[in-house]
Amino acid sequence: MAKGKKGKIHSKVEDTGKENNANKKNDLNEKDISEPLDPFKEMEAKVESLEKEAKETHDRLLRVSAEFENYKKRAAREMNDFRKFANESFVKAMLPVIDNLDRAIESSNNKKHADNSMVEGVNMTLKEILKVLEQFGVKRFDSIGNTFDPGFHQAVMQEETEGHAENSVVNELQKGYMIHDRLLRPAMVVVSKKPESQKKTDQKE
Repeated sequence: MAKGKKGKIHSKVEDTGKENNANKKNDLNEKDISEPLDPFKEMEAKVESLEKEAKETHDRLLRVSAEFENYKKRAAREMNDFRKFANESFVKAMLPVIDNLDRAIESSNNKKHADNSMVEGVNMTLKEILKVLEQFGVKRFDSIGNTFDPGFHQAVMQEETEGHAENSVVNELQKGYMIHDRLLRPAMVVVSKKPESQKKTDQKE
């Protein structure tokens, strides 16, 4: 009697286990059927990812290309400036020599018994030096009669005068020079101002 009961209980447990396993298999099959893999969606996702990556790479290439073009332009400008102004230090060192030649010519012109042939030789030497400097973009500029400009002139004194407009250059003590479009040395000048008597008259009026 007892043995028969145990056998029945065991068979019921086995049956229950089989049913549970069958149910699990059915659930898995249902999930597989309800959520099938879509190859087209996977392909679309991959294409979108590749397109995004390609766009980012293209943008990076454009930035690098633009930066390289800017670098080339900047390097070309720097090289051009170097060529234009490479002799600037040398020319500056030569200017006092030219100043001395200017002074020698001016001094001899003020002397009645100056040796004309020597003056002529100094003058020719000065002209030749200025010609050579012009080949390297160096030119002197005239200031007398022009309005005083602090960008090109260095005022060393003022002079009362009625024959010139106020704040104009009436004399040059030292010539000014340009190298290409850059100021090499400002001119040392004397600047005009109204006489005190004229200022008082203008104030009364």
